[in-house]
Amino acid sequence: MINEKIEIDFSYNPQVGNQDELYQDLRTRAKSIAYVIDAVCPDSFEKETAMMKLNEVVFWANAAIARYGNE
Repeated sequence: MINEKIEIDFSYNPQVGNQDELYQDLRTRAKSIAYVIDAVCPDSFEKETAMMKLNEVVFWANAAIARYGNE
């Protein structure tokens, strides 16, 4: 039996439709949040972690779009 999740997660997912626009929208919005974090948080491990996690959020959101489209 084929595991659909494995097939999706470990297969090449070519871009279709307006995915480029969706990726750009996510990055633009995340960049705005990054600037807020930079402005209000003192330089610290916690600030760097917040920036790293925001980058991770964008990565996983992009993966969701690549794997499943914008259903």
